[in-house]
Parts: sequence; structure tokens; C-alpha cells
Amino acid sequence: MVLALGFFGPRMGLFGNKVSEPKEKTAAAPSQGQGQRPGGQGQGGQQGANVLPVTASIAKPSYISNGIRTVGTLHANEEVDIVSKVAGKVTGVFFKEGSTVKKGDLLVKIYDEDLQAQLRRSQIQEKMLSEKLERQRVLLSKDAVSREAFDQLQTDYNVILADINLLKVRIAETEVRSPFDGVLGFRLVSEGTYVQPSVKITHLIDHSKLKLEFAIPEKYIAQPLMGKKVSFFAEGYDDEFFARVYVIDYRVDEATHSIGLRALYDNSDFRLAPGMFASLTVITDERNNAIQVPSEAIVPEMNEKRVWVLRNGKAVLTPVTAGNRTETLVEVLSGISAGDTIITSGLMQLRPNMTVRVNITD
Repeated sequence: MVLALGFFGPRMGLFGNKVSEPKEKTAAAPSQGQGQRPGGQGQGGQQGANVLPVTASIAKPSYISNGIRTVGTLHANEEVDIVSKVAGKVTGVFFKEGSTVKKGDLLVKIYDEDLQAQLRRSQIQEKMLSEKLERQRVLLSKDAVSREAFDQLQTDYNVILADINLLKVRIAETEVRSPFDGVLGFRLVSEGTYVQPSVKITHLIDHSKLKLEFAIPEKYIAQPLMGKKVSFFAEGYDDEFFARVYVIDYRVDEATHSIGLRALYDNSDFRLAPGMFASLTVITDERNNAIQVPSEAIVPEMNEKRVWVLRNGKAVLTPVTAGNRTETLVEVLSGISAGDTIITSGLMQLRPNMTVRVNITD
């Protein structure tokens, strides 16, 4: 009994000091100035979360071409190894290595003193026979000489004239001259060198124009390739060069089943050299107002392709018809127009009519 009163007494208030039960802790409501702004965080924060930052580019009309890709080699318009037509000792060299020459310029002189001596003798004989022939003609008119004797003298005179012409030709052959305008290569002979007709003196090229020679598969033989523009790139240059097809070899190579073509390039600035390698495209179709978009902007779906277009600040998924593509660009034949803003990033997060914040890139 005493123990019961000692335990329950204080709780029942028998001794005047009732033990109070512990109260639940309640979270104090945050004041208006601490947790949120007037109007609440919900509306403003939710609206900001729906604006997706993206990048985009402006669709612009541009030049585009389609063609046949292959490789080729540049050749000089004209080139030749300079050699002598006759054997003999070189008595004079009249050119410098790498110099530019004109057609007919004297390059090398071969010994011709023996021929010059024969020519002088024949010219003396020609003069004597010419005077004798005039006297015989006067006598023939007076019947003082037979016709047979006069004809024999006329024949001897004509033979001397032929000998003189032959000697002049042989002397001219001892003068090695430039056959066309061009640039000379290395000099391979010196004064005093004994040359044969097979000995190379130097090399002459005319590369004011270059011939771009290449081959394409035989399946293109039916296409109108004559006169087509050819764009090509050469080692050492970032520039794009252009030539035009001027001849087609319609004989199909049995080993490669290809046909050969040549295109002519105006190299008047002498930037390119014969023998250079070229990667080229025979342009079969070209347009100046084609619309192209970055390849990453294309969204492929089941049987069509689409792009996200910015309209009135919102993203709109638009079907398009795609044409040719390069490594970075895709031609769009229909669906968009020049001036449209094409979204290129954040495509996985986009939803129709979503508000976006656009950063325009080139």
C-alpha cells in the first residue's frame, strides 16, 4: 500500500506537484521573409525550369554540288626532253637552268665548222655556174651552143642549189632550239661534251596550263561528261581548284573497267606543278540556293526525318525531306525555308511547343 502511494501519488496530484506529460514538438512556421518570396516559389521556379537552353543555326541558301569522286594526276600541257638531232661536240650552251624560254630560242650549239666549209665551197660553185649559165643562155639564143650542152649546165646549177639547201638544213640541225614556250629543267651537258641524238640535254615543260588526268568507273559512260566542271584539291594547298573536262577516252580499260578523262586547268599563276596528286570531284549537278542544316539537327524517325524549328519562341518538330549529305551537313529539299532557326542541341530534352532559350551559332 505504501509502495503504491509512493508511485502513483505524485502523478495523481496527491502531493501537489503533478508530473506533466512531454508534449510533441511542432515545427515553427517559417516567417514570410525567411523561406519564400511573396507569391510563393512554386510558380516562378516551375516556369524557369521549363525554359530549356539550346543552340541553333539559321538556315541559309548555299552552293551545293553532286558528283563523281576519284583521284588523278596533274600533267604539263606540253613537255619534252631536249636532245640533239646530230652527233657532235657542244661548242656553246646558251641557257640557264630553270629559266623561261620562248619558242625558237637557241639552247645549245653543236660543232659545224666542217659543214660551214662545205657550204662556202658550194656557194662559190653556185656563183660560177650562175655566171656561166647566163653566158650560155646568150649563146643559145644565137644558136652558138647546143641545147644539150645548155641543159647539162642548167642541171649542174640546180644540183649545186640543192647541195646548198641540204647543207643549210644540216647546219640548222646543229642548233638545238626551244620547240615551244616553257621552263627549262636541269642542264645535263656542258661545253665540250660530245652528244649523240639519244643524249638528253635538258627538259622543257609548258605548265601555264595543266592536264588533270583521271579515271572513273565505266558505269558513268552514258552520262554527259564532256565540258563538266571538276573541282580538286592538291597537296600543300587548302584552296579548291577548278578544271573542265575537254577529252574522254571511251575505250574501257579491261583490267579496271574504267574510262579515262582529262580536264584542263588554267595555271597561269604557276601555283601548281606537273606530277602533283589531286583528289577530285567531277561535278554532275550543282545548285546555288540549296538549304543545308547541320547533320546533328536531323531527328530520324520511322519512315521520315524531322528537325526542331524555333517558332514564336517555342520548339516545333517539323517533317523534312533530306537530300545529299556531307560529313557535317544535310541538304533539306522541303519542310523548311531560308531564314528558319534550326535547333541543333538539347534535342533529347525537347518536347513539342516547349519554350526554349536559344543561342545562335554560325
